[in-house]
Amino acid sequence: MRHDVHISLTRSLYPSLVTAAMLWFVMFSPWTAPLVNFWACMTASAVVLTSLALWFGGKASMGTGSGTSLLKSLALGLVLATLLWGVFYVGDKVSQLIFSFSRAQVNLIYNIKGETSPTLIALLLLFVIGPAEEIFWRGYVQRTLAGRRSPLAAFVLTTACYTAVHLPSANFMLIMAAMVCGIFWGGLYWLMPNHLKAIIVSHALWDAAAFVWLPF
Repeated sequence: MRHDVHISLTRSLYPSLVTAAMLWFVMFSPWTAPLVNFWACMTASAVVLTSLALWFGGKASMGTGSGTSLLKSLALGLVLATLLWGVFYVGDKVSQLIFSFSRAQVNLIYNIKGETSPTLIALLLLFVIGPAEEIFWRGYVQRTLAGRRSPLAAFVLTTACYTAVHLPSANFMLIMAAMVCGIFWGGLYWLMPNHLKAIIVSHALWDAAAFVWLPF
């Protein structure tokens, strides 16, 4: 990629990150969250972030051109999602032993479901929200930063940003969960950038499993 294209992508990255931060603030801050429908807002945010990623980052943000078959991506994504679910299962048990507030804060996260149909939530997580987060954070943000800095620096910075946008929630368990997920998916993309499609699949499957099918 030419140097001037790199500069253009990097400049477009900053307003995109600010947009993501603003959207997450609206969804999670105690001042604005009660005023919006979480799932409608999250779905709209997913559409916005995907649009930004594709507009500025192109189809590569979706993992196209990697040469990995869809079947292999689905299989690897399932394995990765299962592994991460196991990590969170153990982490949930350990956190309850260490932090007296952990269960209450986790319950607050699950209360987001509200009266929304679990089937609808699972469909949104599988086909809209989960894929959108990976397309934006790894396919666009981390990939763009890796073009200007080292892949390791891109991983660290993207994970930091991904964690930071959850800070307005003031929910320690949610923030830690975001950090673990950022390290997991960001680390995978750092180590195997040609398997973005599998990482997208793993995020979508893990979201649905952790939030609807097999909650902690």
